Amino acid sequence: MNILFLCTGNACRSIIAEAVFNHLAPAGWRALSAGSHPTGEVHPRSLALLAREGIPTDGAHSKSWDELPVTPDIVITVCASAAGETCPAYLGSAVRAHWGVEDPARATGSEAQIDAAFVTAYRILRARIEAFLNLPLAQLAQDREGLQAALQRIGTTGA
Repeated sequence: MNILFLCTGNACRSIIAEAVFNHLAPAGWRALSAGSHPTGEVHPRSLALLAREGIPTDGAHSKSWDELPVTPDIVITVCASAAGETCPAYLGSAVRAHWGVEDPARATGSEAQIDAAFVTAYRILRARIEAFLNLPLAQLAQDREGLQAALQRIGTTGA
């Protein structure tokens, strides 16, 4: 199963989600990330945070959904639409869910406050990914409606 974490810029949240998912996922499950309007670079604070957490970032780069090497089975948007951010709408037959997370790249304040925004985004995404991976994956891989409902539930948790 291929999971696409999608946001607008593909610089922070979707990159973090891709790296965390691939670090924790069982064999046969793979995450990708992309953006509808990629920034062209991964935010350095995202890479630094992942490195501190011991999560590999080899090959991490900001890319368009037009560059995907495979068609995703699941698409999870991670933009914070409640904050007025426009979530890209992925077309295709994939199971879709929304896991809104505030964009840490938009954080302002002191260095510590900005770092805290990245840590918050990471913790939310990691908790949701862990909840996802604790689902009965083999069973849900055969049940699109059940999988979508479970993913939507996970996205509503404050994690």
